[in-house]
Amino acid sequence: MENPTDRPDRPERPNRPARPVAGRRFYDGANRPVTPKQFRPDRGGSEFDDRPARPRGRGGSDNRDDATEGRAPRPERSDSRPPYRERNEGGNDRPRYENRPAQASSIDMLFGLRPILEALNAGRTLEKIFLLRGTKNSLVTDISTAARAAGIQVQMVPVEKLDNLTRKNHQGAVAFVSPIDYAPLDNIVSGLFEEGKVPFLLLLDRITDVRNFGAIARTAECLGVQAIVVPSRGAAQINGDALKTSAGALNILPVCREVSLHETIRFLQQSGITVVACTEKADEAVGSAAVDFSGPVAVLMGSEEDGISPDLLNLADVKLKVPMTGQIQSLNVGVAAGIMLFEVARQRVSV
Repeated sequence: MENPTDRPDRPERPNRPARPVAGRRFYDGANRPVTPKQFRPDRGGSEFDDRPARPRGRGGSDNRDDATEGRAPRPERSDSRPPYRERNEGGNDRPRYENRPAQASSIDMLFGLRPILEALNAGRTLEKIFLLRGTKNSLVTDISTAARAAGIQVQMVPVEKLDNLTRKNHQGAVAFVSPIDYAPLDNIVSGLFEEGKVPFLLLLDRITDVRNFGAIARTAECLGVQAIVVPSRGAAQINGDALKTSAGALNILPVCREVSLHETIRFLQQSGITVVACTEKADEAVGSAAVDFSGPVAVLMGSEEDGISPDLLNLADVKLKVPMTGQIQSLNVGVAAGIMLFEVARQRVSV
């Protein structure tokens, strides 16, 4: 068989340098053989270096070095950055889940049915209890009964929810321990009247944002509010973020957690306290001379989504709105609460 290299009609090729060890040839735009820069003597290597050919640019060319000539070199990848996969001691790779939620270290959690039940029986203050949906035994029944009596919210959730709350072996039950102790509202009200003080309370209807709640608590403590009342369901969880945003106000200002705000409003009204609701649906504005805040007052603020519940709004003695002339016509609940509380504090200082 004829050797293709011995064909007379084939043009003679020019002499080429020896191929690199990697066995790959490189050509320029005119289809002429070139030597990559990493094999050149001026780049620290030789034309026949034993290192494999590693073209820096696309398509085997070295145009990336030419395009970036004169620029600052790209910083090397930090060794502190963890790899995509971690290797454990056994030598097996396991994927990393960087976005997997992890509970803040400032929040105490309880795991297991028996520890949670013992905490309830001991009178420990719990924020919320999550139980595995479909679990039926005497411990679950006892936990639900004790939590309902203490006004603690219990949710039946799937196992995925519990796995996202903690990476530990939760055994189908997780509870958040409150960093504060809640105060009974009736004791607060009776104590204020016995001490000869004029009650100044703040009711929060379904404020769910933790930082909003912390900011409101900070403003309330600065302006003389004597207690904050929140519902047992649908309220923001008091955790480390809330304590930090409140600048320590939640450690000073009593917080009352009530099962029903409807009964709470009726109790306050029967105690001689005027309930003032802040809503954009009101006709009268804050600062009106017709409204007197020098007596016992409880300010009612609504949620970030839809404001005060209609049934609670109907129970309020006075409805006021914050006057606004802008185009947005909407305020953050923390800002609106500050305006309302400031008006109460202003009238009390001037009396």
